[in-house]
Amino acid sequence: MQTTVKLYSFSYTDIRTYLAAAAFIIGNIVVPQLVHLMPQGGLIWLPIYFFTLIAAYKYGWRTGLLTAVASPLVNFALFGMPGSAMLPAIMLKSSILAGAAAYAASRYGKVTLPALTAVVLTYQITGTAFEWLMTGSLATALQDFRMGLPGICFQILGGWACLRFLMRK
Repeated sequence: MQTTVKLYSFSYTDIRTYLAAAAFIIGNIVVPQLVHLMPQGGLIWLPIYFFTLIAAYKYGWRTGLLTAVASPLVNFALFGMPGSAMLPAIMLKSSILAGAAAYAASRYGKVTLPALTAVVLTYQITGTAFEWLMTGSLATALQDFRMGLPGICFQILGGWACLRFLMRK
């Protein structure tokens, strides 16, 4: 099933870029705090990526990149999570996600499960390779695939549902 997308791509001089990013950053702060109430919740559900996916797919790479970079930094400043050792890898993966989501949205102009699957797998596989280079540990780099499959699935299915809902607005 597919849904045609009304896409936006605001410039950095447009206030709407910052307003949209702020809303998604708040989502990327609140949801991880809720998910972290369960043991290993962050590692299982990968919540810091969800609203970055939505922001970039619906509002373009600028809003997505602002969300990708600011969300982990604000979370770290407020709550000390993600840990400082994980921060560079999460910011890199988030940035790759923002680029992949914005590209897919502009390329296909619609929301489909295959497109969202490709976006999520692109950032996970590419991010895993970079994380392996950064940490020197394949086991650490593969953690999202070992523990985070529920989160990966939620990003795809939940992202599809959320974007379909936003398309009605």
